[in-house]
Amino acid sequence: MSENIEHVEIKALAWNLAADIHFPPGFDASRTYPAIVSVHPIGSCKEQTSGNVYGKALAEQGFVVVAFDASFQGASGGEPRSIEDPTFRVEDISYVIDHLVTLPYVDADRIGVIGVCGGGAYAINATMTDRRIKAVGSVTGVNFGRLMQEAFSGYDPIATLDAIAEQRTAEARGGEPRVNQYLPASPEAAEEQGLTELDLFEATEYYRTDRGEKPGGRTESLFSRQANAVGWDAFNRAEVLLTRPLCVVVGDKPGAFGAYRDGLEIYRRAASKDKELVVAEGYSHYDLYDQPEPVKIALDHLIPFYKKYL
Repeated sequence: MSENIEHVEIKALAWNLAADIHFPPGFDASRTYPAIVSVHPIGSCKEQTSGNVYGKALAEQGFVVVAFDASFQGASGGEPRSIEDPTFRVEDISYVIDHLVTLPYVDADRIGVIGVCGGGAYAINATMTDRRIKAVGSVTGVNFGRLMQEAFSGYDPIATLDAIAEQRTAEARGGEPRVNQYLPASPEAAEEQGLTELDLFEATEYYRTDRGEKPGGRTESLFSRQANAVGWDAFNRAEVLLTRPLCVVVGDKPGAFGAYRDGLEIYRRAASKDKELVVAEGYSHYDLYDQPEPVKIALDHLIPFYKKYL
């Protein structure tokens, strides 16, 4: 164990998930603690915002926090690589909880989940069906299914599904895989290509510079395995199934990825009797990843939220 972090392998299907357990200061293995599963954004990894910002901050407040790499991504197992499939992403959360409930220092009745960007919507979706989750927080959460049905498919999901089917057949017959890059190579490349839309450009600033770039973070996706995402909706049946306490944090500078829109939608639709919407005024989607002031706004609400409900 180093710097209050333990690196562990968590059993998923035929592979393991690589995870970091962040421990509270003065951790005592003879005690029991509330635990939080921290879910990384699409194209991200456990060493970025889910772990080194929100995971670290929540651990410092007395929670055992697990930040992990999604299946097929980062240091986790699973082949082929670079699959971004919501069904796997949501199930990964339950596998992490399977591990948590075996740890003697974790109180199995006080487990929560937090997610950033796409991880926020995955966290919400998991909470609808895994009743071991007692509270859920979403930071600038994005419904990846909605994004795939709209902007990421050029607003033509049927044509995209046809192309995915053709590519998957080609790969099954031995053809080369098609891996789509979400972002330009650098902020300079983005400017040269005229890709200056707020979310896209700030994503490039975060993932393609020293600000946030990490070896495990790969902003790419295997195109032939995106069909499930096109047909998925993170918020399906939220009016019935999302009953746990909910804290939604968004910035009020909306961008193309739609976190502001999605945050307001799930806050309205959730069946939760205890729910809170936090709007960080003057801040954008990627400000909430790591910038001190908006992160403080988020944590000033999330910390008491988890302390109350876990």
